[in-house]
Amino acid sequence: MTHSILADRLSRVKPSATFAIIAKVKELEAQGKNIIGLGAGEPDFDTPDFIKNAAKKAMDEGDTKYTPVPGTLALKQAVIEKFKRDNNLTYTQDQVMVSTGGKQVLYNALMATVNAGDEVIIPAPYWVSYPDMVLLAEGVPVIVKCTQETGFKLQPEDLEAAMTDKTKWVILNSPSNPTGAAYTKEEMKALTDVLLKHPHVWLLVDDIYEHLVYDGFEFVTPAQIEPKLMDRTLTVNGVSKAYSMTGWRIGFAGGPAELIKAMGKIQGQSTSSPNSISQAASVEALNGDQSFMEEWKSAFVERRDLVVSLLNDIKGIECLTPTGAFYVYPKCAGLIGKTTPQGKRLETDEDVVTYFLESVGVACVHGEAFGLSPHFRISYAVSAETLTEACARIKKVCSELSGESLAA
Repeated sequence: MTHSILADRLSRVKPSATFAIIAKVKELEAQGKNIIGLGAGEPDFDTPDFIKNAAKKAMDEGDTKYTPVPGTLALKQAVIEKFKRDNNLTYTQDQVMVSTGGKQVLYNALMATVNAGDEVIIPAPYWVSYPDMVLLAEGVPVIVKCTQETGFKLQPEDLEAAMTDKTKWVILNSPSNPTGAAYTKEEMKALTDVLLKHPHVWLLVDDIYEHLVYDGFEFVTPAQIEPKLMDRTLTVNGVSKAYSMTGWRIGFAGGPAELIKAMGKIQGQSTSSPNSISQAASVEALNGDQSFMEEWKSAFVERRDLVVSLLNDIKGIECLTPTGAFYVYPKCAGLIGKTTPQGKRLETDEDVVTYFLESVGVACVHGEAFGLSPHFRISYAVSAETLTEACARIKKVCSELSGESLAA
């Protein structure tokens, strides 16, 4: 009898669906196929030069050694100033830390706090990694579905209904990946009011898309709206999305000192300190001129409006206009049940995106991966020309489907 080398905990989780799509696109491209990849969650803009120059300067000055595990004093100070400037949140050096991307911040927090059987409330659609990180920590993801009818936003009464004595965390992501939905002041206040009634529950806030909001929308974060929650809120952010620094791998958080210290212990025995050069660049990103973001946001709004218009012109697809981030999350109920020219019946949203990829080389991510079907996610962090071509291809193959949809 052979025994597996693999740990039991690995059977609880699945690979990241978004990274699987990216890998599939690269594999098909290597075979010489013309693929339009709309699966990646990263801006197509280059990192601004003033940030890259700070990295070069750091290397030239020999800033290439280990740093303190929770980040350099300079970057932690820049994080403190960012939270004060942007969110009116006040932290001290022992209340902030830096990690290798926002994902590691979240992982550290869950591993440092979740005991076997603890429940973590996650609104769906969710970023693909939230439930699996909870499962790795031996917790129980409690999924609360937030449909298109509510703008994909968690309703206070549904949050209240999901609370139990075992609830440890609520995870909130605004603007959202995959929907781009964002909570107004009033909506956020309604949720924080529920949390005030449950003093044993902590709030894990993922604000990574904070700066990517449109149409004059005013971003708010929960601890800013309800200061009474400061002592049980971890506010997570990073430089990946707003500064187009996904590959630099720097995330950060502010929260109670006891929690930050515990997260530092996890990090100290796993990856240790984040990249020293990336940290130096991130100081410049947070402290430097932020005006370039307006130009990027204008481009994102143009692309958003284009892709929403083109998708809504396709029979069987409905698409809301998102408030932030750079994703749309169209509903494809009108395609489910139809049959492809090859004779395959589309039973799920995974079938739909597989049909798009195999028939016309357009790569999207299926809604099931984000916990709400039948939908799919498109990233519009690509050129207008690419979006136009992708939607034309999707429209063509949708017109070739036969039979009635289940939504008909």
